[in-house]
Amino acid sequence: MSETTQVTQHDEDALTRAQSDEPCRRATMTPAVDIFEDAHGVTLWADLPGVWKEKLEIKTHDGRLIIEAESVVSVPPNLRLSHAELRAPFFSRSFTVSDDFDTSRIDAVLKDGVLKLSIPRREEAKPRRIEVRVA
Repeated sequence: MSETTQVTQHDEDALTRAQSDEPCRRATMTPAVDIFEDAHGVTLWADLPGVWKEKLEIKTHDGRLIIEAESVVSVPPNLRLSHAELRAPFFSRSFTVSDDFDTSRIDAVLKDGVLKLSIPRREEAKPRRIEVRVA
């Protein structure tokens, strides 16, 4: 069997597995993230190209923030995929969140493959000015 025949057979096997919904290995990627903090809270920007809202999951548990998403590579309905060199990646990233932040009030917005999470600071954790009286 020639190298070309082996590669073709391997690609056909992968395509058959993908079409039969059998579990196959997928690439897990760590999305790039920018984090900005101010007196009001934290804003987190995560790059999630090709991710739709339905394929995005954000969870908090025991002081952890977990972002998991699956990218979708769409194929037009009138075409049949015969060869793919790029598989849709699975994104996963987790963070430890301080008790200073109120994870029950996280605001999440996904736009053009960029996730914006706003995590407000708890009122009791916000900086406040102490008034000094003269005695």
